[in-house]
Amino acid sequence: MKVSYNKLWKLLIDRKLSNADLRKAVEIAPNTMTKMRKDEEVSMSVLLKIASYLDCDISDICEFRKEDKGKDERNA
Repeated sequence: MKVSYNKLWKLLIDRKLSNADLRKAVEIAPNTMTKMRKDEEVSMSVLLKIASYLDCDISDICEFRKEDKGKDERNA
């Protein structure tokens, strides 16, 4: 499974908030924001803080996608 935070970035644009605004408001470490920009996993507590601050559900800020395995890997 691969995580995507595209929904979060779109939500921030819609609400005219920057990544820095969110990071400061929710008190997220800079390296956590970097992980999110790289679509890497972060803790559930971070996602809950963000969802609470934005008054939305976790599913409104991230989604999990199945990684498409190549044909060779499926037959191995």
